This record gives sequence, C-alpha cells and structure tokens, in this order.
Amino acid sequence: MEENSDKSEELLEDDGGDHEINNEQVFEIGNDGLETASLFGIEGDDMENDSELVLDIETDDHENDSEQILEFENNDLDDKDQMLEFGSKGHHSTTIQLLEIETNNQEKHNLPPVVGMEFDSYEDAYKFYNLYAIAVGFAIRVKSSWTKRNSKEKRGAVLCCNCEGFKTLKEASSRRKETRTGCLAMIRLKLTDSNRWRVDEVKLDHNHSFDPERAQTAKSHKKTESRLKRKSETNADVEVRTIKLYRTPVADNVYYGSSSERDLDNDLARNKRLILNKEDVQVINNYFCRAQLISPNFFYIMDFTDDGFVRNVFWIDSRARASYGYFGDVVALDTTCLKNGYKVPLVVFVGVSHHGQTISLGYGLIADESQETYNWLLRAWLTCMAGRPPQTLITDQCTALQSVISEIFPRAHHRFCLPLVIESIFQNSGILDSEVFRTVFNNVIYETIKVDEFELAWDEMIQRFEIRDNDYLHRLYEDRERWVPVYLKDTFFAGMFSFQPGESMVPFFHGYVHQHTSLKEFFEMHDLVFQNKIQKEAFDDIESKESNPKPRTMCTFESQLSKLYTKEIFSLFQYEVEMMSHCFHISQTNTTGSIVTYTISEQETKGNIIRSLEVMYDKIGTEVRCICSCYNFRGYLCRHALCVLNHNGIDEIPSQYILSRWRKDFKRMYVPDLGSNNVDVSNSVQRFEHLHKRALQVVEEGMTSLEHYTVAWQAFKESLNKVRLVADTNVE
Repeated sequence: MEENSDKSEELLEDDGGDHEINNEQVFEIGNDGLETASLFGIEGDDMENDSELVLDIETDDHENDSEQILEFENNDLDDKDQMLEFGSKGHHSTTIQLLEIETNNQEKHNLPPVVGMEFDSYEDAYKFYNLYAIAVGFAIRVKSSWTKRNSKEKRGAVLCCNCEGFKTLKEASSRRKETRTGCLAMIRLKLTDSNRWRVDEVKLDHNHSFDPERAQTAKSHKKTESRLKRKSETNADVEVRTIKLYRTPVADNVYYGSSSERDLDNDLARNKRLILNKEDVQVINNYFCRAQLISPNFFYIMDFTDDGFVRNVFWIDSRARASYGYFGDVVALDTTCLKNGYKVPLVVFVGVSHHGQTISLGYGLIADESQETYNWLLRAWLTCMAGRPPQTLITDQCTALQSVISEIFPRAHHRFCLPLVIESIFQNSGILDSEVFRTVFNNVIYETIKVDEFELAWDEMIQRFEIRDNDYLHRLYEDRERWVPVYLKDTFFAGMFSFQPGESMVPFFHGYVHQHTSLKEFFEMHDLVFQNKIQKEAFDDIESKESNPKPRTMCTFESQLSKLYTKEIFSLFQYEVEMMSHCFHISQTNTTGSIVTYTISEQETKGNIIRSLEVMYDKIGTEVRCICSCYNFRGYLCRHALCVLNHNGIDEIPSQYILSRWRKDFKRMYVPDLGSNNVDVSNSVQRFEHLHKRALQVVEEGMTSLEHYTVAWQAFKESLNKVRLVADTNVE
C-alpha cells in the first residue's frame, strides 16, 4: 500500500480531483476532459474514454468494515458480444434487455437499468436499482464511491450485486456461510455537469441463481421497506414519481382547485404510461436492437416511471439525422395518430426532400399530450439534432405544444397546419352543412392579399352568418397570425404550407397505419415504409439527373432551371413560367432610391377575374419580392416576380433565389456525423466505432455511380490485404 501511495497521489493530481476515503468511497483515476458534453451522449468532438483506469478501494461495509481490498479495473469491452450489446459508446445508445418480473403475484415487465438513464439525485438512482433488484430477487450494496477534491460532495458510485467479489482468507475461515460468487452485475453512476446522476455503465448478467426470500432480508431492501411503510398507501400510482430523463420543469396550467387536488392531478399526469403488453415491449426491444446493430448512429431513448414502466419513447435513424442538415429548415409535427385516437400513439417529425416528398426526421411514442411530455419529446429531438432548431415548425393547435415550443424554440416560427385548422373550423363552427359558408370562408382565407382586406372580410363574414358569439372562431381569430396566409408572408415554408381550398394534410404513414393498427404491426411495417421512401428518392434522383424536360415556352428562366431543379420541383416552377402569359399591364407605381414598386394585372384561370398585385424590385441587389410571397411559401419565384425580372432585362434568375435544397446536382451524403478524429486507440469500442463510420462514408459515396463503386471496391480490397499483412507479420 505504501509503495503505491506516491503514484496514486500523482494520478489524482492529473485527474483534478482529491478524494476523501470513507467506508463507501473510491478513488477514480481518469480524464474528465474526455467526457462528452452532449446531454444524450451523441458523439461530439470529444469522446468519452471508456478505458479509464480506476483505482477502487473497496469496502464491504455490509459484511466486514475492517477489510479493504485494493484493485484495478479496466472497463474495456473485450468480448465482441458485449460490445454489440452496449452499442456505440460514443453516443451512449444501448440495447435494452427486457426482463419479466413477477411481484406481489402480479406479472410486470420491469425494464432494467440502461446506459444513459438519468436521475435527479443519487438517492433516486439507488432506489431505482434497489427496486429492480427486489423484483428480480437479489440484493445490492455500494461497492465504491468517490468525491470531488476538497469536498464531501459525491460525484460517482458503483452499485453492485451483494454476491460480488470473494471473501478474504480471514473471512473464509469463519463460520459464516459463503454467499459471494464473484458476480459481475453492477451499475456505475456519475454526476454530470447538469448536476444529474447518469448511469454510465451497466452489467446485468449474474453468475448465480436468485434467492428472493434471502434477498428480502438484505440491508438494502430493509431500507426500502422502511421508507415504503412511511408512505401513504391510499393510491400507489399517485405516489409514483417519473424518472426525469432530460426533462426540465414546465409551468403548470392555471388551476383554481385546492393545492392538494392540484398535486393529485399533477402526480397522476406524471405517472401516465404507454399502454403496452408483453408482446409490445418485446417488439420495441427487438426493433431497437436490430436497428442499432445495423446502424451505430441509430439513436433511441426511453422515459420510464419509477416502477420501470415505459412512459415515452423517441428514436431516430442515421439517415434522418443526416437529412436534417439539408432539410431541417422547415419541420412539421404529424400527430394524426394521437388526434384520431389510434392504438399507436405515434408522433412523427416530418420534413420535405429535394423532390418535394415528405421524409421522416424522428419518431415518438408518447403517453399523453401534456406540456411535460411534449417538453421531453422536443428536447430529446433537438438534442439529437445537435441543438440546431428549425426555422419553421408546423403543428396542430394543441395548447400544450404552443407553450413548450415558445420555451424550447423561442426564435422559430411556430405555425398551425392550415388544413387542420380549416377542418376543425367546419367541425366546430356549428354550420358544417352550409356550402355557402364554406365558399365565403375559403374566399376570406385564400383570396385576400393584404391584412386589412382579410380583417374586413372576416368581420363581414361574422356579421353575415351571425356567428360573432362563436367562442371557437373567436379563439382562432386571436391566433390568426399563426395560420392565416396573409400574416405569414415572411415565414419560409418550403412548400409544406397549403394554399388551395379543399387540400388536406396527408399523414406520413398514410395507407399503412389506421386506427386499429397494433404496435406490433406498426414496427413490422415500419422498415418497409422507410425502405420504400428511400427507393423512391433514389429513383427520383436518377430520373431527375437523366431527364431533359421539354420546354413549353421561349423563356430563358425555364431553360436555366431545367438544368438545376429536380424533376418534381421544376414541373411546379414550369407552371409559373407558363402562367406569365396571364400577367399583363406592368406599371411602375413608386420609386424610392433603387427600389421600384410595380403593379401587375393578372387574369385568373377561373373566370374572367382580374386582380392586381404589387411587386418590389431592387435594381442594385437584383432582389425581387411579390406580395403573393410564393418564394417564401413554396421556395421558388412566382410568375409576377418573373415578369418584373424580365421587364428589367434580367435573363437569368439571381442565384439567391435558386435554393440548394431543390437542386439535382447538389451532393447529399446520408452518412452519420463523423465527429472528432480524436480516438482512444487503447479502447476497442472507440476503434470499432471510428472505423465503422469511416467505412460507411466510403459505402455511401461509392454507391453514387459505377466509377465510384469501382474505386471504393478496389480500396476496400487493398485495405483488407494490408490489414491482413500486418496481422500475419505480428503472428510471425
């Protein structure tokens, strides 16, 4: 012990933490600088050192306080199967093994601890592991713990099975029955920068049979029983407190009942959980295990109640995480399954691709639509997207969502899905069967161009149909800046905002998921839908690159963008070019410096209606803006702006109006974020993860053409031969 004291002290100085020793504490020698700062452990520039050397001074306070054992631990994962089970340590995504546990003669499906789980306090973490141990049939003890330098504040601990280790020679000669088997089951806890306790390592396998009767007499379980006896037994569910995984407090709704009633409602809300049966739990587990083995950058997280039930789930694949970098400016939240009472409580984060097709940017299964639940879900999604919020977020009119979005995305444009608003109005206005009302309402919403025109038309509609006292319409009018097009002209929607009467929102899983689809059926067809969308995008990519659209006009704008836009987007733009023929009588109405305002008369396709629109043009910056705001709504210039450019002798559309998100020649690589090249070469997990990601990058780029494939394949063969040559040399 004395020989190692100087070395231990030196290591402690490197670690920056001076640790006090008590009967449950341990020295840990590591490099805190290597710990990732990401809340979810998503790989950043720094990777956690999984091979940190730990100097444990173990005290068996439950059996013999006088004996101490000095041991070194190495946390490298030497076993391949173990490495696969823990998944990618860089982002702390682990597979969850579900155990069937029978407690109080009632079958429950308690989830074991998993890496990434967080708790408000050390006591909460200890309690959770202890309750899990009670249900399984073993007891736990504190193997070791450690504190900060010059402080008694605990910063980490290892909780293990009480069969861990072996007795010393002195203990073995005693009359006490041998109970230790060298069991390796344990969890390692660390205090994070956010002052929460995180499960950093988990080992679930025991090398002994369980003895529930003996376990019930253990010290750890007696402590739990004494605490439980002090609790009120009127309603066990009310007393269960949710484990807050990456959740921050949110403001309670206004409530005018008593404080005790409010607390009761809050406790009940927090304890809501997904309605799952044994088959559903196993289906989720199997899907996540398979997905993570195929793609290490696949990410998921679960929110649990204290008794181990699943409350909320979020997951996202590597392709979606990469797609967000290209199409994350506008995101819609598809809550169709929740609103229509489907058996699958699904929420889908939806974007739009360069072909104008919807793509997934994340999924969630949630227990309810409370502020707390949406707060957890949106923070999980945002953290997975490296903290970069979208410019525009489109949702339904959920009040809880409004509050959460204003807190989490304060700078984003939160807008309501117009088709959903229109549908709700016709269902709640009380005059659903009135075709006259529908016609007038659509004209007010879709045909007004200026704010004052809309407000005047709205007042006339209210008076005409005598619906001024309609509370629902009144509330929607108060929120008109979130859904009425005339107020949204400065918001970019990338074509995800509907402008035509009668259009409806198409759910992401339309045609695949219905009201009675079970969770098992959903996960069985989940990959099928995903692969179909990938195949369609690949087909559209090839078709766009090989297509040579036939020009319909002599306009140079058409020929210019036929070479740049994808086929689907170009067809939409081509329609605007054709409609230039309906615009006439361009007149200059105002000039302020270099900015000129034009008025364009347009004859609409339906009837002989002629309307006038204003277009502003800046001669210096070659900037153009039409009052119809087609560019912000759809992502390309309208016929009115094109007419003004043509009127000023501009032969090509300025580059600032040709978005890369629509270009067919823009190189998009759906590969995981490679993160930092700083790899701990002594750590087998980090070596595996780094090489796997680099290989995926070669695969993605190699599949773009036959030439790329040939080069990639040749490189793989040469690399494999070189690696084998090194292995053969080492053997010799």
